[in-house]
Amino acid sequence: MGGVRTRQGLERLVFFSDAVVAIAITLLVLPLAEGVPEAVARHASSVEVISENLPAIFVFLLSFAVIAQFWRAHHQLFERIDDYRRPLVLWNLLWLLTIVLLPFVTEMAGSFGGDDRFAPVFYIAVVLGSSVCLSVLTLIARANPDIAAGPGAITGRLVAEAVSTTVLLAIALVVTVVVPGARYYSLLLLLLLPAVSTVRRRTAPRS
Repeated sequence: MGGVRTRQGLERLVFFSDAVVAIAITLLVLPLAEGVPEAVARHASSVEVISENLPAIFVFLLSFAVIAQFWRAHHQLFERIDDYRRPLVLWNLLWLLTIVLLPFVTEMAGSFGGDDRFAPVFYIAVVLGSSVCLSVLTLIARANPDIAAGPGAITGRLVAEAVSTTVLLAIALVVTVVVPGARYYSLLLLLLLPAVSTVRRRTAPRS
């Protein structure tokens, strides 16, 4: 990272990140696919394959949406970056670690029942970790205008969205730990993001 940095190096970083995300989002469906031959072997109906796996299907869809949203935010950020530094690469690798973990925690979430308290806490903690990494990446790009695509490329709105998501996920984690019945429903706090953005725009000083 301390040597020559080229545009090709940045493109390889982005392509590698996209490939890891694509593999992770594909792995989400494998546990559901593996359940089909098992259902056939015990002569279960096709409807039972769905009805017996509703919790797993719910968590699959949740994780798909989470990874898709994080990829969108990552893509949006790197569209505004023209160069890179060592901290950016390291935090991007940490972000990819959280993405790779999501299929694992998704399988845990779908396999353990409602009495298990650790699975939802672990799941939301991993999602929070991913959001923290994206927030740090955004702040690094904001603090280093020389790596941005141009003046003002890393806007305050971009930073606010990343940090707001992290704060809401931190609150969701606390709620899940403190309130046993909250489980994954605490992630509904993310629905407050549009309201947070609206308040921020109204209270921001006008130029």
